[in-house]
Amino acid sequence: MKKNLDNMLTIECKDIILREFKLEDLDELYNLTLQPEIIDILPDWKASKEQRREWLINVHMKSNKEFLESVPAVEDKWLNLGIILKKTNEFIGWCCTGPHDELPEPNREIGYAISKYHRNKGYTTQAVQGLTSYLFEKTNVEVLNAIALTSNFSSNRVIQKCGFKLEDEIKIDGHEFYHYKLRKSQCQSSTNG
Repeated sequence: MKKNLDNMLTIECKDIILREFKLEDLDELYNLTLQPEIIDILPDWKASKEQRREWLINVHMKSNKEFLESVPAVEDKWLNLGIILKKTNEFIGWCCTGPHDELPEPNREIGYAISKYHRNKGYTTQAVQGLTSYLFEKTNVEVLNAIALTSNFSSNRVIQKCGFKLEDEIKIDGHEFYHYKLRKSQCQSSTNG
């Protein structure tokens, strides 16, 4: 974890870098939200380019600033990071964290999406592991949640590979999800043992 020349939070992983959203990401972010493989699973991310720009500036970038100013006590703040491919500097997805109201307390969730052109290469797993490490090392977060549609094998596999344990099945907006949790104490014991 470090701040780059733009004074933005960056988290370096093996093949990718996680970094705060910036206005220059608009075109690539918007194009990702046009991919049916993403919007079918995350319909709330569908918007016009003008709306996406507004959300990028007034929601995502603003919430990132609020989150980083509140570290370590991040409480109900959101952090939205782009997944940047090191090799090409391409914006290929996002990995975010914030409270999910439909989940029981503590309800901080990690969520993600990646371009259909960059799936099954380990990038999403690296992103989730990088953000998880940051949250457990730099903030007061003790428990993280992750959910995935029961039919989304790839997403469930990413969550499991990152050490999250299945808690239960839940229904949100008429859809069935597997609900996972990862506790900071589990991560510490696995690295100390």
